[in-house]
Amino acid sequence: MTLLVIGLTGGIATGKSRAARLFRGFGVPVFDADAAVHALFAPGSPMVDEIAAAFPGTRDETGAIDRKALGGRVFADPAALRRLEGIVHPAVRQAERRFLQRLARYRFEMAVLDVPLLLETGAERLVDCVVVVEVRSEIQATRALRRPGMTAEKLAAIRRQQLPGAEKRRRADFVLPAGYDRGASACGIAAILGRLDRWPRRAWPDAWLRH
Repeated sequence: MTLLVIGLTGGIATGKSRAARLFRGFGVPVFDADAAVHALFAPGSPMVDEIAAAFPGTRDETGAIDRKALGGRVFADPAALRRLEGIVHPAVRQAERRFLQRLARYRFEMAVLDVPLLLETGAERLVDCVVVVEVRSEIQATRALRRPGMTAEKLAAIRRQQLPGAEKRRRADFVLPAGYDRGASACGIAAILGRLDRWPRRAWPDAWLRH
């Protein structure tokens, strides 16, 4: 059976990471795009030199990219952010491709790509279905502002980079409400998985070969 590729996405602090853990609990392998970016910024990564050259002063004493310093450089500079994305996004896409190739080789039936900006970057064309995790805006703000270094200004800027909830819901195949009963999230994912046995499988490998 051809590998089914599920795109998992959602705004900041919506509960997407928990949803990813639940998918893993149901036996579905998950690619974590945020973890892939962390690896690209780590000491020894070949990407560190390229990022440090594009953004001087962002390499720390361990040889890693200082995410805080880098964030400060691109936070309010759309051109700098696009330059960074031009370096990072292709590398993450290659890591996703290797992940899917490995799963297809071992005949897995499903895989999840956990990508925060899946819809914003047009990556929905590389998945068979899109699952959007959403939560009420006031819960999202409360959760986000608890994070170290987060401010109301920074949260507003992040939200501006992400599609509005209504647009995400419109483009989703499944919407997973979060922020309520945790058991309800597990039941929601179980219900989604129950509908995917006969879901059309067109993304892998065809869409990836065209990309």
